Amino acid sequence: MTGRLVVIGGGQAAFALVAKLRALKDERPITIVSSEASLPYQRPPLSKKYLLREMSLDRLLYRPEAWYGEHNVDVRLSTTVTELDRVARRVTLSDGTSLDYETLAFATGATPRRLPASVGGDLDGVFTVRDFRDADLLAGEMKPGRRALVVGGGYIGLEAAAVARTLGLEVTVIEMADRILQRVASAATSGIVREIHRSRGVDVREATGLNRLIGENGRVTGVELSDGSVLPVDLVIVGIGVTANDHVAHGAGLETAGGIVVDSHGRTADPAIFAMGDCAVQPWDNMRIRLESVQNAVDQAEAVAAVIAGGTEPYAPKPWFWSDQYDVKLQIAGFGLGHDETIVRPGQREGSVSVWYFREGKLIAVDAINDAKAYVTGKKLLETGIHPDRAAIADPQSDLKALLAQA
Repeated sequence: MTGRLVVIGGGQAAFALVAKLRALKDERPITIVSSEASLPYQRPPLSKKYLLREMSLDRLLYRPEAWYGEHNVDVRLSTTVTELDRVARRVTLSDGTSLDYETLAFATGATPRRLPASVGGDLDGVFTVRDFRDADLLAGEMKPGRRALVVGGGYIGLEAAAVARTLGLEVTVIEMADRILQRVASAATSGIVREIHRSRGVDVREATGLNRLIGENGRVTGVELSDGSVLPVDLVIVGIGVTANDHVAHGAGLETAGGIVVDSHGRTADPAIFAMGDCAVQPWDNMRIRLESVQNAVDQAEAVAAVIAGGTEPYAPKPWFWSDQYDVKLQIAGFGLGHDETIVRPGQREGSVSVWYFREGKLIAVDAINDAKAYVTGKKLLETGIHPDRAAIADPQSDLKALLAQA
């Protein structure tokens, strides 16, 4: 195949797709159209080591600029696709030019939800973190003694809270749901993570919403919460989820449902168009899901690359995630959606613990907090389809490795 592949998006899924195609000796011309001002780079460190200024942007790049030229990959930075003509197989770009394609791939990711202007979301000092420019702006505000409010108790918000506290800020986290991590983790895991933050001086307030931000001279200075309290703040970090970037696909008549709908090969209803990563809604366990993770972005993109290169193997997601907060590493294998039982297992080292999720007696996920052994074992159990004895999981003296021998 020699027709051009156009990749919309310049993040991890886009790079993984392109790199895998070249590894498969697929030589078709490729153009990446990226709204980013930088070549593709790692995103997870943005809310961790990059924000702490322990890593520079050049260390985050997947490949130097020369690699793209050497591999016949044209990269259009600071450029977006404004229109997709599926009949002509052409995309129109924000600079007024257009590109014809034989194959098109959406790797457009997602955009952080922002607070509406009606509650003060447009004030200076209010931040989201999605790209390096966001992190640069926030890093300039992270000064010891300042007061930070984190809106949203998901992983992004909690990681930002951990960085702020590490840098010496006073931090308050508010979560409108009954508990932090309610959408993505069990009550047991929420409780463990809550205690990690509170033990380090973070004020975690659950079942607490935001009424409005208070500002002076266009800059946020305070916050009024749903419980009636008013707090002085110097900056606000917003982590209330993301919205899939599917508007171009939707405008071109492709099916969208909170993301671009694809089949198990990453293909949309248009056989020439694929989608992957955070923007894609894919089949999984008789459901449609959108997985927001680096692992899924890379694995799905590589699976799509194999299909574009002529393969027929479907993509079977094997979710895993991680989150670094302070000196704590939370590793997650599987997907705990719909669990009906959890077992908390103390680890062998002080501060290590794991939470095992079951549905109808079958293992579906493991959360491991500073417990690499539990994570590795749980991941292997999930990959091999072994459903361990729950009594053995509950017994901290049992040998986890022995569980892998079960048939």
